[in-house]
Amino acid sequence: MSDKPKTPATREQEIGQHIGYRYDVNLLPDYARLTPFLKKYMEVMGWQDLNWLEDVHLGYEDGRPAVFDRNINGWVTVPAGIKLPGNQQDRDMLARELLVKFQMSPRHPLVDLKKAYAKF
Repeated sequence: MSDKPKTPATREQEIGQHIGYRYDVNLLPDYARLTPFLKKYMEVMGWQDLNWLEDVHLGYEDGRPAVFDRNINGWVTVPAGIKLPGNQQDRDMLARELLVKFQMSPRHPLVDLKKAYAKF
């Protein structure tokens, strides 16, 4: 096994995915656009960056704005009453916030799995 650092292209090949921000710097989050919730979330978690949330973007499912939750392998639609910002960076920050809030909510499907399979 080599101690030589892996190139991004080698890493992409290993994981079978493209690392989007390698090609388009606009995909990197603009931290000046953090929502108050995400600022507090990062502070509580002791994080300096969004790390696992960097590749979360607002998309569309059946014509409705939505964010993809990899944990449930499905789309979470944005509630109808939420007005979407005009800027893509702001929409992506909103998507990140909605995803974190949904994953923390008692309505998240993994809550039922935890109840069913937790040992304690």
